[in-house]
Amino acid sequence: MHYIIQGIFVLVGLLAILASLLNWEWFFTAHNTQFIVHNVGRQRARLFYALLGLMMIATGVYFFLNVQGIV
Repeated sequence: MHYIIQGIFVLVGLLAILASLLNWEWFFTAHNTQFIVHNVGRQRARLFYALLGLMMIATGVYFFLNVQGIV
């Protein structure tokens, strides 16, 4: 079960990073992202989601290493 949750963190992080780098229109016009885009602008929203994606990937890797007993 732990591996599924860790995998979800990594996949969602990758999605956020790819959306940020490739400036996906469907991602930044989605209802859930409109709050950030309207308040800080598209470019800063892209930066925000790139950082959020990196944090989610780091969290997934940390939990993986924690379950393995490495950290």
